[in-house]
Amino acid sequence: MIWLWKNSNLFFEEKHMKKLGDLLTGENPFKEILMGNEAIVRAMIETRTKVVASYPGSPTPEIATAILSIPKGKRPFYFEFSVNEKVATEVAFGAALNGNLSCAFYKSVGLNVALDTFVQLGLMNIIGGMVVVLGDDPGANSSQNEQDNRNVLKMSRVPVFEPASPQEAYEYYKYAAALAKKEHTVVVVRLTTHVCHARQKISFDSYTAENTYQTDFNPKNGPYIALTSMALDMKRESIKKLHRSKQYIKDAGLNKELISDNSRKKGIITSGLTYLSVLDVFEKARFRPDILKLGAVNPLEGSCILSFLKGHDEVLILEELDDILELQIKSMAYDSGQKTKVIGKTDDEDYVGEYTPDKVMDKISLVWPDMITDEPKAVVLPIKVPARPAQMCPGCGHRSAFFAIKKALTDEDVTVADIGCHTLGYMPPYNIGEILMCMGASSGMASGLSLFNDKKKVVAFLGDSTFFHAGLPGLINTIYNNHNITLIIMENGTTAMTGHQDHAGNKIPIESLLKGLGIENILTCDTYNQSKLTDIVKTAMQIKGFSAVIATHPCMLKFTRLQRKKPGFAQKHITINQETCTKTHECVERFGCPTFIRNPDDSIDINLDLCIGDGSCGPSCPEQAIGFDKGAK
Repeated sequence: MIWLWKNSNLFFEEKHMKKLGDLLTGENPFKEILMGNEAIVRAMIETRTKVVASYPGSPTPEIATAILSIPKGKRPFYFEFSVNEKVATEVAFGAALNGNLSCAFYKSVGLNVALDTFVQLGLMNIIGGMVVVLGDDPGANSSQNEQDNRNVLKMSRVPVFEPASPQEAYEYYKYAAALAKKEHTVVVVRLTTHVCHARQKISFDSYTAENTYQTDFNPKNGPYIALTSMALDMKRESIKKLHRSKQYIKDAGLNKELISDNSRKKGIITSGLTYLSVLDVFEKARFRPDILKLGAVNPLEGSCILSFLKGHDEVLILEELDDILELQIKSMAYDSGQKTKVIGKTDDEDYVGEYTPDKVMDKISLVWPDMITDEPKAVVLPIKVPARPAQMCPGCGHRSAFFAIKKALTDEDVTVADIGCHTLGYMPPYNIGEILMCMGASSGMASGLSLFNDKKKVVAFLGDSTFFHAGLPGLINTIYNNHNITLIIMENGTTAMTGHQDHAGNKIPIESLLKGLGIENILTCDTYNQSKLTDIVKTAMQIKGFSAVIATHPCMLKFTRLQRKKPGFAQKHITINQETCTKTHECVERFGCPTFIRNPDDSIDINLDLCIGDGSCGPSCPEQAIGFDKGAK
């Protein structure tokens, strides 16, 4: 494929990060190897995007990282982490009504949170124009599902551009911004995980700095209240805008044909990253069908598609996840009387996972078996790779919390997980969290589980970032209805899983907010004080009705990174007293820090490359054989 992956050497990474902010704000044209997410930021700058808002979530957080690499005084636009994706969309929309080109970006399931606002955007006359950068996740690499947001984007009647590479991510954002400003609408740039994270040498244009912000809101540009008959008129106008965008797509050349001088009259219609997989497969093909690469997946510009169908006897549609393109193209073919055989998805697996080169090859081999060469596959000797399950970082306060909370629970108790680093509590050795849905859902689900349930205590978990993101409505409902649950708020002071972004809780103490809601039963404890936390959780679970426990400790990965930058920092390490150790393995089997090494003779050592010397593992040893190195202070 044409990109370079993230695992560049450390020298390159360090050098790259030091100059990223300067690169992105340079006024002259340049070429540089950048990530797709980083290229998006340069496109924001060149298009004079003025307001950007986001809630962090993979695969898009590097967009924020790139933005933050620009010193605030040099940043040519306003940027904020909003409390959730819905609010981020509303902030960007409000700024656009003032006349500023604005942008909101977030991950695939983030659109679910934003949807109540998002589906109205196409109805509005957005004077400044608005771009939404959406990181979809085929393969569920970092999400709880692999939903295909093209479904809801089509429903929302908004143009959708789908780049296949970092270069196109940069270019398509610029196209999207131009269309958004032209039609006073919102345009979506739909990225997928590997387009976000791939690196490519990209050619960037120049730009002239301009730091003025518009404050020109005028209600006469509306209507902006979609009620009664106005909503229908606004819908009619949104349909017209979508029709007009087809001409823009055509003029911009977003949909491209690659002709292979194919006398077999076979063609492929595809888009996004799947296009690059097709090119990979072509390297091993006896013949190469023509390709129609769609850069705009909504609306579909019909003239190029019909022309492509007319020139081919068979056309294979390759698209990840749902059959969005297939159904529309088959409808076009039928309505126009085309006799072309259109082949789409043929089995259930076609709807699942990423369209990697291997998967595309399998699909093409099934449809056109004579296209792929019969060259024997290279013999790959089996390599035994050690298991690398997802786990919490060394010193993570959540590990100490789960170790302590586990002692307070019985086999009868029901535990409900939520989204965040603490979700990993469901894995051994803690096995805490039997149900998981989406951000902020734990207290609502726990409330339902508690109804008519006198035998089992229901314990829900919620991270501090998620508490502010989507946890408050469920919490308020629980308080109002006095549901019999214990809510444990796992507070580490950051949105850790996506890169340690700030959140609203840094300025709003959770305990104060809970008291303001009228909650009386609030217990707080540092997770490193494990015996106290166990007692507190036991106390909370005995309370009839709602009780809250705030299990607090800073994210140690973030904390130790900051400590290592301080002058005179000396790394501490943990050691095992082999004479005292009786090999009961409480440290390994119940605490589970990844720094512990279990040797063939059942003795325990410490991986000094991983150990951060925090000492949270000490209480896990009944013989107190775990302690600091003698030389440590």
